[in-house]
Amino acid sequence: MYGSGYAEIYDLIHSWWRGKDYDTEAAEVTEMIRARMPEASSLLDVACGTGIHLARFAESFDHIEGLDLSEAMLSVARRRMPAAELRQGDMRSLDLPRRFDAITCMFTAIAHQTEVELDETLRRFARHLNPGGVVVVDPWWFPETFIEGYVSAEVMTPDHRSIARVSHATREGDWSRMEVHYLVVDEKTGIRHFTEPYRHRLITRGQYEQALRDAGFTTEYLEGFHSGRGLFLGVLTTVSPEQETT
Repeated sequence: MYGSGYAEIYDLIHSWWRGKDYDTEAAEVTEMIRARMPEASSLLDVACGTGIHLARFAESFDHIEGLDLSEAMLSVARRRMPAAELRQGDMRSLDLPRRFDAITCMFTAIAHQTEVELDETLRRFARHLNPGGVVVVDPWWFPETFIEGYVSAEVMTPDHRSIARVSHATREGDWSRMEVHYLVVDEKTGIRHFTEPYRHRLITRGQYEQALRDAGFTTEYLEGFHSGRGLFLGVLTTVSPEQETT
């Protein structure tokens, strides 16, 4: 998942083509964080991808860092933000040497795991937050809102390339599977084809909220954000024993 072929066209796919407004999203999330922790000055963006959100957050926070599982995506982020502290790593085993005032996990990355892994991830988020810190989580569709058999198809010509994208979504028990095929054509390299499969756990709203509470967060769900999937926000109110000793 998230190989070099996809990383190359990721920004075009989502901002130029699909109309994702990173500026507005980052501004809204920053406002949400500051409404709950006005003094917030540090932020960790987990699953930071190519760093578009992170670059916007850098305009509002004194200290920012990014973490992503894909080295291909991080290579793009490093070109965008050469001075930023960007690490390759898995959110499920997050272990960094400092804490933050806010942690964001955008674009449904949190749902690429089981409920047990979700519990562990949110506990690790809590251990990396200062008391009163804020977590913002962008979920995948809930089981009742996921559309099985959903098909999408688009063609774009943003520059010297032509790019075609088709996708098909299916349900496999408590998981969704979306297979996306890309054709990228330009005069120098010819036609390239690659596939990106995505598996997301169909986690219920109640399961997200319980996992947040178990990790020591308050829970708040804001409907309507991010194509209708909404956003979960939590404020850390319970300090773990690990935090008390560090």
